[in-house]
Amino acid sequence: MLDIKPLRYFVTLAETRHFGRAAALLNLSQPPLSRQLAALEASLGVTLVERNPRNVTLTVAGEQFYADAKAILASLGQAAANAQAAAHGDIGRLTIGFTMCAAYSVVPGYARAFGAAHPDVTLQLREVVSNDLAAKVLDGEIDAAIMFPGAQDRRLVTQTILREPLCVALSRAHPRARARRLDIAKLAGEPFVMAVEEVAPTLRSAIVEHCRAGGFEPDIRFEVQLQQTVLSLVDEGVGVALVPASMRKSQFAGVVFRPLANAPTIEQLLVWKTDSRNPCLEQFLRIVRG
Repeated sequence: MLDIKPLRYFVTLAETRHFGRAAALLNLSQPPLSRQLAALEASLGVTLVERNPRNVTLTVAGEQFYADAKAILASLGQAAANAQAAAHGDIGRLTIGFTMCAAYSVVPGYARAFGAAHPDVTLQLREVVSNDLAAKVLDGEIDAAIMFPGAQDRRLVTQTILREPLCVALSRAHPRARARRLDIAKLAGEPFVMAVEEVAPTLRSAIVEHCRAGGFEPDIRFEVQLQQTVLSLVDEGVGVALVPASMRKSQFAGVVFRPLANAPTIEQLLVWKTDSRNPCLEQFLRIVRG
């Protein structure tokens, strides 16, 4: 394997075409430079320069070696820069899992800001059923997750990134669809559509407890996995639902969203492993923390 120092010496000589000027740029005297060049030519078995009193001229072999040596040095410089960038999280890959609700709230803004600040990092976004997110973080399948609160695990770090109220989702044909604001007691006896408990236990608990505070036990007629499906069933007029306010951005022509009096709030958390070794994650955390 060639020593890099003789390459750098030769490239400097090739660009100055003069031993004296090259030696000065390299902070050498001429004899060591001449010896380095002679040793390089001997190791290659070719003559690289033709010497004369005033300057040097590259041979055909020298011209080719100059082009290749310059490319090698540039590649090494880029390799060093890439290693430093990777260590600082300026290049690489970051995978963030999220719930559907986050797709309508924080994910677009974070993705836009992170992409603008770190264009050389591949940001992979994965929509995942809420109850699978923590496990995927722990398994290393994703670097971090945006999710509803759940069971705590000492191997995970959590940070609240959003608090938002619940609102009422109704079919446009529902008798109460024209109300500007609804009290939960007005929904007693209505069929409810909810996510199953294992998918989003905190969200479901907030809904059930708010109904009980209004004096009734919710009639949970339909249980589904996704908030998108919740709204699809509301769109069909089969029931009502309490959903995070950010779901108002969803595109269901037959669904109206109404504020809920004394609405409970629901949190979304950013969750990651305490021992995460992906430098890109720290850059994402800086975006989140502002």
